[in-house]
Amino acid sequence: MVEIALAGAGRIGLPVARHLVAAGHSVRVHDVRAEVEQLVTGFGATWGEPLPETAVLVTVLPGSPELRSAIPGLLERLRPGTIWLDLTSASPALGAELAAAASRYGIDYLETPVGGGPDAAEAGGLTLYAGGESATLDRVEPILRTFARQVHYTGPHGSGYLTKLLVNLLWFNQVVAVGEVLMLARSGGLDPARLRELLLNGPAASAFIEDVVPRLLTGDQLATFGLDRIVEELESLEDFAGQHEVPAAMTSLVTSIHRDALAHFGPVDGELLAIAHLEQA
Repeated sequence: MVEIALAGAGRIGLPVARHLVAAGHSVRVHDVRAEVEQLVTGFGATWGEPLPETAVLVTVLPGSPELRSAIPGLLERLRPGTIWLDLTSASPALGAELAAAASRYGIDYLETPVGGGPDAAEAGGLTLYAGGESATLDRVEPILRTFARQVHYTGPHGSGYLTKLLVNLLWFNQVVAVGEVLMLARSGGLDPARLRELLLNGPAASAFIEDVVPRLLTGDQLATFGLDRIVEELESLEDFAGQHEVPAAMTSLVTSIHRDALAHFGPVDGELLAIAHLEQA
């Protein structure tokens, strides 16, 4: 049994905590929303901020701003030698700041941003992209495997965050590209469902077309991730491209479309709302 503190009991953090408890660990959960305390204690975790005897801190926060704000106070509570696992989808630049902060406190820090949404979290089937010391990953992999099906080591600090954001960048590129294809199909009198079948039998086949387009055609906007967080991630990659002088015209275009969708719909949940915005343009 490991003494684990988890900060952030949201759509991913709550099922992660549940899996950790089910694996026999002592789990103490904290969230800024006091109303989730009853859910947490209901599956056997305790409620409260991390205690000094914490062996592993797990953070699952909404994004980079919350992570940057919360970490100083959390790290101050921990003993040197504690392991810190961050599951947040944060910016690569922030990764360097966090690594330096952890080092000052003698904390072993590993970034492990998650791939997969709430359904994967509930099933214990998340994908993790681990950046940091490989020796730290070796020590905590049994804990990670309680809620993750795949754990990929990506390299030094910052690489895990970058990998996760690049995966999401391709996803949101597909949102825009496939949405545009479907609009063109409808305008030309094609049946989008039939077009999907044809695309799946050609070089443009993808998991997105196979799994997501049917949901899109029924009006499902995949309300599992906020438009504001999508824009936050895309803008962090725009910044990364600028810092490294990498041409990123497509990234900028996709970011602009999602930024316009955010301005139109507000910070609501919906991974496919950029398509809805294009349709209304």
